[in-house]
Amino acid sequence: MANRRNFIKTTAIASVAVALNGFRGKTEEEEIVVPSGKVKTRATGERSGAKPIVLSTWNFGIPANNAAWEILKNNGRALDAVEAGVKIPEGDPNERSVGYGGRPDRDGRVTLDACIMDEFSNIGSVACLEHIKHPIMVARAVMEKTPHVMLVGEGALQFALSQGHKKENLLVEASEKEWKEWLKTSNYKPIANIENHDTIGMIALDVHGNLSGACTTSGMAYKMHGRIGDSPIIGAGLYVDNEIGAATATGHGEEVIRIAGCHLVVELMRQGKSPQKACEEAVARIVKLTKNRNKNLKDIQVGFIALNKKGEHGAYCVQGGFNYAKYDDTGNKLIDADYFLR
Repeated sequence: MANRRNFIKTTAIASVAVALNGFRGKTEEEEIVVPSGKVKTRATGERSGAKPIVLSTWNFGIPANNAAWEILKNNGRALDAVEAGVKIPEGDPNERSVGYGGRPDRDGRVTLDACIMDEFSNIGSVACLEHIKHPIMVARAVMEKTPHVMLVGEGALQFALSQGHKKENLLVEASEKEWKEWLKTSNYKPIANIENHDTIGMIALDVHGNLSGACTTSGMAYKMHGRIGDSPIIGAGLYVDNEIGAATATGHGEEVIRIAGCHLVVELMRQGKSPQKACEEAVARIVKLTKNRNKNLKDIQVGFIALNKKGEHGAYCVQGGFNYAKYDDTGNKLIDADYFLR
């Protein structure tokens, strides 16, 4: 009798589900286990079967995109893809501007910043973190395992250690040699596209039609100890709105923060602008404010990349020299961004 009741109940539920799917136009649903242990169900609807795409800043975006694509091509989440992608330059001792191998501040200390944002607007960030090779992993742990969105300095380090990360020396021999050479003059004037080549930002759209992003950096070479740029600041160096699109930035962090750059790019897309036009308008605002402050545009570089829900993308920067990597079903390509200062 019990088996018969269960059969009837199961059959009824299945019938309702079929009817609802027909009513919704066969909307698909996917279960996601969130950090609390509860299961969230999201309707992927018309965006199910979207064509994956991943964008990342600078030429180290090519190997980073390769790692991200391994996840995207297997129907994985954009969140997992961007984390896996940016970990590649983070762990490269030959890369001078991200993670292990990054140039130190003027005191000879390598301090790292990172943030991450998913399709549910969950966010996590770390800043001025020392001794940890993969700050993006710590940022994700802040997002998923704490009630906070940002940890900095010693507190970020202690949290990282509590999560099983190993404390290690991030100042590689080549970076230390460069720093000691710099100390002879201690002249602090970052060169556009060299010491501004300081961030990997990555944004991705997965097959479910969902967006996520990550951003990680060792910051400006020979900065004051404790200086924080735009990279770990949600809305400045990275922003994701799963209804609209995503954006990330690179270059002079102070200038990006001044206009809340990536939030601005996404909001411009919300108003109907293409990713390309949104990036161009954000750069135009930086140009205007720089001129208003009587600063020389040739001394700064800021670049934005953006991606919308349709998979359309764009990029723009203050002056030539910024490039970005794009991986979609046509392959992995490095593209020179258009720029303002001719």
